[in-house]
Amino acid sequence: MTELLFRDDAYAKDCTATVIASGPDGVVLDRTVFYAQGGGQPGDTGTLRWPGGEMPVANVVKGGEGGVLHMPAEGSDLPPAGTEVTAALDWQRRHRLMRMHTSLHLLCSLIPGAGVTGGQIGTDRSRLDFDLAEPPPKEWLSDRLIALAAEDHPVTTRWITEAELDANPGLVRTLSVQPPRGSGQVRLVRIGGDASPVDMQPCGGTHVARTGEIGRITVSKLENKGRQNRRVYLVLED
Repeated sequence: MTELLFRDDAYAKDCTATVIASGPDGVVLDRTVFYAQGGGQPGDTGTLRWPGGEMPVANVVKGGEGGVLHMPAEGSDLPPAGTEVTAALDWQRRHRLMRMHTSLHLLCSLIPGAGVTGGQIGTDRSRLDFDLAEPPPKEWLSDRLIALAAEDHPVTTRWITEAELDANPGLVRTLSVQPPRGSGQVRLVRIGGDASPVDMQPCGGTHVARTGEIGRITVSKLENKGRQNRRVYLVLED
């Protein structure tokens, strides 16, 4: 299994690791700061470096038996199994994805009760689809998102048991993707304080530490994707 360092510290930009397996499908490390594609969030990009070699990482995906595959750019050299490498993120890209992902949680808080039927996170534009007949006006959503971000709410994580999640089914907003089960624990992301959180839901992705880091985020477009499906696009303005 690959130890997922970003779960405890999303701001770790690099780490040393040992290559467990290496091949054309990807390189598996014993530990990594790279996020593996999933839940609408793209896999990280960056570089693996070792004495005398370097491999650009084009994408990262989940492998078998809890491993994470760091996929090489075409034509790259691969580090042999047993090599100690430095795994370094493209931090600017990762941080923009963190800002975007946290923004989508804020958007969920503004449309309570509506299930999320799909989503996609990008560095400049992201979207969520809601099981909803009529969304709030675009201008209202933008104004509230900007205000929530500026309020600089803390963003924290904690682990709950699967039994706790089953006792609180309303925590799950996504209809198309359910939180991963089997380990006995589920990671919960909370925006705001304990007493009255702005948003709280299971999530395995990476987020900023405070909403003030998001900057100016606005709703750029609303789309009708079916009788009961509304798509909301967000854009980062810097």
